[in-house]
Amino acid sequence: MKRYGLFIFGLILVTMAFNIFLLPNNFAAIGTSGLSIIFNKIYGMDTSLFVLIANSILLLVSLLFLGKYETIRSILGSILFPIFMSLTGMITRYIDTSDMEIIVSAVAGGFLSGVGYGLIFKAGFTTGGTDILDQIVTKYYQVPIGTSIILVDGLIVLAGGFVFGIESLIYSIIILFLISIFSTRKSLGLNEDKVFYIITNKVNVVKKYLLDNYNYGVTIFDTKGGFSKKDKKVIMCSIKTEYYYALKNAVKDIDPHAFVVITDSYDTVYINKEKRRKNKRLHS
Repeated sequence: MKRYGLFIFGLILVTMAFNIFLLPNNFAAIGTSGLSIIFNKIYGMDTSLFVLIANSILLLVSLLFLGKYETIRSILGSILFPIFMSLTGMITRYIDTSDMEIIVSAVAGGFLSGVGYGLIFKAGFTTGGTDILDQIVTKYYQVPIGTSIILVDGLIVLAGGFVFGIESLIYSIIILFLISIFSTRKSLGLNEDKVFYIITNKVNVVKKYLLDNYNYGVTIFDTKGGFSKKDKKVIMCSIKTEYYYALKNAVKDIDPHAFVVITDSYDTVYINKEKRRKNKRLHS
């Protein structure tokens, strides 16, 4: 149920951002919703109706080019997205942002959309639409998904710039950039944790420091130096980012010659700290 809750909340954020910030300012920034703004401007077509039609067509395209499994993943989002566009559109009619600076609208729209898309992706769903085209480009032209997103949504942004002008084009690029950043951060949890890989001659001292001061578990690997051919040990430990500088400096103080590699952790699942403390007391 949690993933469906994330999915629904993500849809609410994305569609509210669309109706409050993107649609009133003609920011054709991403996906079929961006195209709907263009068609609304030129033909007066209802945005949610356009997205429903476009998503339905793209589901058939997905079935032909991506197969049954990938299509099933996109069905729910393809149907619910235009429905939520319509529902949140009714609510946002009572929210007036006409006096808001346009750059504020662009940043707010990009931020809310990015967080919303991130929650949707984290829940294991998509909103259908041009996500399907992104996957097709990636599959058949052997390019990274990030590149295909730039190609597909970039064309929509350019089309919006042609219809609405250079100012709208610039703001739409900003929104697309913000959506990319915040959707990645929210869906992957980027920078929430750090993973330390520590090669040191003082393994026991560093391990004791980690256990005593942070109560984190450690994993120790046996390894061999590629140049020296000497047997060594690597300490691996995942910690919260807030302890990053303190731990890095502590390792340097313990062993000035230690070799440390620090990476971002996209997701870390570990035993509750209280349970870890209890286990530690039982085995001490």
